[in-house]
Amino acid sequence: MDQQNSLDLFSEQGKYVKGRPIVTIFHNESNLYTVARIRVDETNEPYEDREAVVTGYFPKLHDQEAYMFFGEFKDHPKFGLQFQATHFRKDIPQSKQGVVAYLSSEIFKGIGKKTAESIVDVLGENAISKILNEPSLLDSIPKLAPDKAKMLYDTLMEHQGLEQVMVALNQYGFGPQLSMRIFQVYKETTLEVIQRNPYRLVEDIEGIGFGRADELGYQLGISGNHPDRIKAACLYTLESESIQAGHVYLEARELLERVKALLEENQRDRIEYEDISTELVKLEEEGKVAGEGQRAYLPSLYYSEKGLVTNMKRILEQKEFSSQFPESEFLLALGELEERLGVEYAPSQKEAIQTAIQSPMMILTGGPGTGKTTVIKGIVELYAELHGFSLDPKDHLKKDEPFPILLAAPTGRAAKRMSESTGLPAVTIHRLLGFNGSEGFSHDEEAVLEGKILIVDETSMVDTWLAHQLFKALPDNIQVILVGDEDQLPSVGPGQVLKDLLRSERIPTVRLTDIYRQAEGSSIIRLAHEIKNGRLPQDLAAQQPDRSFIKCNGHQLAQVVEKVAANARKKGYHPRDIQVLAPMYKGPAGIDRLNVVLQELFNPNPDGTRKELAFGDVKYRIGDKVLQLVNQPESNVFNGDIGEIVSIFYAKENTEKQDMVIISFDGIEVTYTRQDLNQITHAYCCSVHKAQGSEFPIVIMPITRSYYRMLRRNLIYTAITRSKQFLILCGEEDAFRLGVERNDEQTRQTTLANRLIETIEEPVKDSLGEKTALPGDRKNSSVEVEKPSTKDKPAVKGSSLEEILKKTDPLIGMENVSPYDFM
Repeated sequence: MDQQNSLDLFSEQGKYVKGRPIVTIFHNESNLYTVARIRVDETNEPYEDREAVVTGYFPKLHDQEAYMFFGEFKDHPKFGLQFQATHFRKDIPQSKQGVVAYLSSEIFKGIGKKTAESIVDVLGENAISKILNEPSLLDSIPKLAPDKAKMLYDTLMEHQGLEQVMVALNQYGFGPQLSMRIFQVYKETTLEVIQRNPYRLVEDIEGIGFGRADELGYQLGISGNHPDRIKAACLYTLESESIQAGHVYLEARELLERVKALLEENQRDRIEYEDISTELVKLEEEGKVAGEGQRAYLPSLYYSEKGLVTNMKRILEQKEFSSQFPESEFLLALGELEERLGVEYAPSQKEAIQTAIQSPMMILTGGPGTGKTTVIKGIVELYAELHGFSLDPKDHLKKDEPFPILLAAPTGRAAKRMSESTGLPAVTIHRLLGFNGSEGFSHDEEAVLEGKILIVDETSMVDTWLAHQLFKALPDNIQVILVGDEDQLPSVGPGQVLKDLLRSERIPTVRLTDIYRQAEGSSIIRLAHEIKNGRLPQDLAAQQPDRSFIKCNGHQLAQVVEKVAANARKKGYHPRDIQVLAPMYKGPAGIDRLNVVLQELFNPNPDGTRKELAFGDVKYRIGDKVLQLVNQPESNVFNGDIGEIVSIFYAKENTEKQDMVIISFDGIEVTYTRQDLNQITHAYCCSVHKAQGSEFPIVIMPITRSYYRMLRRNLIYTAITRSKQFLILCGEEDAFRLGVERNDEQTRQTTLANRLIETIEEPVKDSLGEKTALPGDRKNSSVEVEKPSTKDKPAVKGSSLEEILKKTDPLIGMENVSPYDFM
């Protein structure tokens, strides 16, 4: 479609309103969503008022110009009748007098009436369209200086170009919001870019995948083995595999097979491997793909992995820590610390503290109840004692010096737990590095962090990108302790940093395996360790003081979860203390369905008196428990943080004239406008991944065969170790057993472990004197089982829901049990 055709589309018939803006009620610069009141000059709708409210995605409207808005009138439940525009255009003058008056108006500085008349005399009454399509025509206008010609064209593009683009994109099937996002990236070159290479949309525009771009390419005559099409498929495949499967690279053969399948998906064309290989080589030459041997990487992941190894080697090469304190001095200080804190460290805990004090870098790993938190506190206290400084940050502030101990975690909730256990400030890794959203990080290799020792908790959640950013921002003389549980789920982002560091055997490691006396009475912790080893106790379904298993089938799960949560509420627990965890979003026992059920239980609105705001199919109410889905560093709120809606303001109640939701995240209040509500979701039930790094007094976990695709040992292990006091499992026991037996983790393709082995000479044995197993070394104890039928069977023959729930009180006898109190 050329620009002339796109202009001709303005004459399309449809419902429209023509008029001049009176006032802009609301305008969002980020996505150009606008609410404006106009004076109605003309409409083909049965509308008789002299003014109308128009909504849609537009640039700032000028009160000197008339516009035609295309769409339809709709009755908004709160704001009444509005004209919701899908696209719009300026009302371009059609007569000679009108064009002259327009071009000589205040919009075009320096263009007088005589110059405007000259333009119309030479180019005719459709001069505006001609100039937009071929700006060089202005060269033929007598006495029109080049700078004024450029200004004229630029102004026309600013005022008329967007309308061309919006109409054209609408014809290509893009909605107004996505069209505006495309225009904001390419500006006046939008149509030129799309028509030349529509596959650039895959690289440049969030939310546009290969399939959408391929359809557009087909409309424009680009298909088969066109180079742009193949390149886009290669990049899309690499990116989707890193984001969805967590791979850092793909083997070349696998990449070629996946790309070929993607290109031939619609069965229009047959693509040869040779054609794909040719374009893959070109992508490498262009710097859009990084190749190494038979592996293909996204450049950002390739250089992140290499950079991470370089910086780890830099820190590991520090030698001064091993001999700075004689063992006698260390043991004396440790004894005094035990006496002061009233604790007695076990041998493995003492070894962990000593290794941390005397090593440039150390990994501390272990399951629940093994005392990782106790060791962290011991490291902090002893480090301060041996180095002779105060643990009160205010003392360092008075001396205008940085606090030497840095504590960080991937999520806000994990950082808060770390702070509570040590009594020291802890922050998210993003905040530690000064993450500023689109501006990136303020700390890097040019502006390193100030500190003497860094402890990072929940390291299993740290992906390759973030690990690289963290380590390149560390100074040479810092000591690093990485803490985590290797059996938990890997990071949401690409890579498996903690697992690869352990596999490499190049970093001093202490594994805590003993369960200490504070946790010995916890059946939750015993269950976690059984699952970790691929086993389940014989008494899985038996009532325990801190654990229950309620048998029911998949169709009963939502009701069972609701009853259990209601029971906990009656016993005095707040909704923030009760967390339901599920692995999938869809289905009768999915996260979406359970959130609807639990909102009606915890925060109902039967008479409609409680303030609420609808966003799509979801209704948000004051008092709702919500989950943040994206990082918002400017507000100190990050992906995975849980908050509560404390206020809702309707547009008619505030000067901004827009709906607003106020959410409190542990006292930090953040304001969301309606268009920001895609950043949150209800948190009564959330995914196991989103809960990682957090702990809750009560965890309710439904398990059914319909979750089969997601049921794996590390997911179940991660879920139950989120429980701080009480764990209520409900569902099908055979599905639970199947998930525990299934340890076929989708192995992530990374090269971090191999790079460490190749770069750092001497392997380091862990605290148990055993080498960490590499792939293939460790026997797999999981049992391969046949996929069960998806047809639900009753858990107890003839059991009604009420009978199932009467069999057990999931909270009996739990009032005084707190297995994590000393962890």
